[in-house]
Amino acid sequence: MDAIKETHFNFKGQTNYYKGKVRDVYTIDNKYLAMVVTDRISAFDVVLPEPIPYKGQVLNQIAAKFLKATADIVPNWVVTVPDPSVTIGRICEPFKVEMVIRGYLAGHAAREYASGKRQVCGVTLAEGLKENDILPEPIITPTTKASVGHDEDISREEILKQGIVSEADYVQLENYTRQLFKRGTEIAAKQGLILVDTKYEFGKVGDTIYLIDEIHTPDSSRYFYSEGYAERQKSGEAQKQLSKEFVRKWLIENGFQGKDGQQVPEMTKEIVQSISDRYIELYEQITGEKFIKPEITDVLNRVENAINKALAAL
Repeated sequence: MDAIKETHFNFKGQTNYYKGKVRDVYTIDNKYLAMVVTDRISAFDVVLPEPIPYKGQVLNQIAAKFLKATADIVPNWVVTVPDPSVTIGRICEPFKVEMVIRGYLAGHAAREYASGKRQVCGVTLAEGLKENDILPEPIITPTTKASVGHDEDISREEILKQGIVSEADYVQLENYTRQLFKRGTEIAAKQGLILVDTKYEFGKVGDTIYLIDEIHTPDSSRYFYSEGYAERQKSGEAQKQLSKEFVRKWLIENGFQGKDGQQVPEMTKEIVQSISDRYIELYEQITGEKFIKPEITDVLNRVENAINKALAAL
């Protein structure tokens, strides 16, 4: 299987190239970003050694669908999606926080709660909650946007105190976050899914706030199947979920949490295939559409040609 592990293109008007954890980003004329969503996969802030076929396409196409479906709430950065694994959009000045919103006590918040903490990012949680319980209302638990290393939990008060975001902008970010989560929850419910938690990133051009990056993908969100949720919760069973958490769990079970001295377990062909299958499953579940594998399998050539053609038309 031909997966995109990394790209090294050189486009007309290219002024910068940035290799992120899972994306290769080309700056064009200091006005546009051509973002290639590769098949690299990261967990615990570590890029794993093997790429996952079709993962980039899954993330890019889900993000494109949801960005389009939420454009009435907040404008977004997208100009065109010329290839299943590529988005080209306007350059925004990113806010240095990620807006994480949680409707359920799951993942990182559940681990913090289990360790005895009753506050996450300055938000107080009630006693007596179980992992995966629905919260009385969704809570916003922001993180700092680290250029290198781990993102850190931060409270609303600290963000304002440190001047990371102005109060006027932060109030607007919270408002957009709640509206987007509500819309994402409604769309997921139609597909028999629960949007458990997710994160949004925003940027600015002039005075206008834009939604940037991906939204409602398995890399940025956690989903449960709604059928059987209540019964599983009542009996203390693990929830059936669609998210990247299954990758984290596989790593934890094999002694890896991104800590110093730990080795990433061997990623066999079977493991890689199973992760790829799970990503495709999520695509089909959340979009309600059949996943279509591109006919052109020389992915690097396909991607480069698509970007060149799109840039020429801008």
